[in-house]
Parts: sequence; C-alpha cells; structure tokens
Amino acid sequence: MYNVLVCDDQEDILSALQIYLEAEGYNVCLTKNGEQALAALKGQSFHLVLMDIMMPIKDGVSTVAEIRRSSNVPVIFLTAKSEDADKILGLTVGADDYITKPFNPIELLARVRSAIRRYVSLGGVVTTTDSSSRISIGGIEVDDDAKSVSRDGELIFLTPTEYQILYFLMRQPGKVFSSSQIYSGVWGETALGADNTIAVHIRHLREKLEYDPADPRYLKVVWGQGYKFDHK
Repeated sequence: MYNVLVCDDQEDILSALQIYLEAEGYNVCLTKNGEQALAALKGQSFHLVLMDIMMPIKDGVSTVAEIRRSSNVPVIFLTAKSEDADKILGLTVGADDYITKPFNPIELLARVRSAIRRYVSLGGVVTTTDSSSRISIGGIEVDDDAKSVSRDGELIFLTPTEYQILYFLMRQPGKVFSSSQIYSGVWGETALGADNTIAVHIRHLREKLEYDPADPRYLKVVWGQGYKFDHK
C-alpha cells in the first residue's frame, strides 16, 4: 500500500482528497502548510506528495525546494487557474507535475497512479553485469537496472520524471520528439499544454548533464518540432 502526503490549507480540499485517495487504497497523511509537510516527511516515507502552492506559514514552492535537497519523492502541485507563473516556478524548483483546481477526480487519480508508478519503478537497485540494460552515448550512461545516470563516470542525481524523460530520449538517439510525444511516453497519458512542463524538465536535465547548459551537447532543441538526444 502506498503512502500519499497531502498539503493544502483548505479543509474542503483536504477532505475531498482524503476521500478520493483512501477509496483507491492509499494511506493518506494530511497537512495544512509546508512546515507540517516537512515534519511529516522526516517521520515517514511517502510515495507521492500533493502540494498546494499558496499556503500560510510556508508556501508550496519553498517547501518543495527544501524537499528536493534530500529526496526525489514525486511531487504534484495543486494550482489555481490564475497561477500560470506559479506552475512554471513549481516545476523549476523540482515538482514533477501539476493539476489545476478545481480538479477532476478521475484525472487526479490518473496523475497519482502515473507518478507513483514511475517512482516505484525507480525504487529498486539491481546489480547486474548485463550491459543490455545500459545505454551509453558520449559521456552519458543510463543503467536502467540500477536506475542510475552518470556523466563521465560521475553519478548524477535526477528526479524520477527527469530520469524517465532522459531514458525515453536516449532509447532513440537522434530522433526528434514533440513535447506531446514525450509527455505521452513518460506520463502514459495525453495532455494539453505540455510544452511548458517538458521545457522546464529539459532545462533541469541540461543543468545537471551538460557542461555548458547554454550550449548543450546532448539535449538539443529542434525549433518548432521538439527535442532530441544528440547521438553525434
């Protein structure tokens, strides 16, 4: 059974999320601000965090920035329709996805299942000598058994979503994928307005993998078409 941490200062949102999630069999922990959420994370392991952005005491953005210093637990932001700038900021500090309030319960639960599935798939480390599980291009190597990424032999810390995007692109080096194709391939669902979400994650990957993110060697943009992992 998976543990989900919910952080929102609105009682009706907390109550609704608890009902939806518990009906699906999740263990749910409710918190009302970032400080409570951080305290909960110190005392228990979670498979997913649902985080509001605008909250008293400690807001969602600063809370996720602090979470990312020590954990790669997936985070989905809960945002209002008018908070487009906050959506981008949330992804910038390390959130994996966002969903707009008021949310559709079916869409919410689909996002929850998708995020947990990606996270759990990265949870086990298996030692193997079978090189077929590894993709090595230039100085970047992905070991899909160990769920690890290295650059010139140095391990790189990626979130589950960043890992899945990189692995998706590296499996077909040189091929250009649109933002929608990447989103569908990684999240397992279609999404309207995926461009900003993918763009932010690609920027994070460049910052971690490229020696010069402003002049990337590996993660290239093909203007008007999408992204590719350059194999040259």
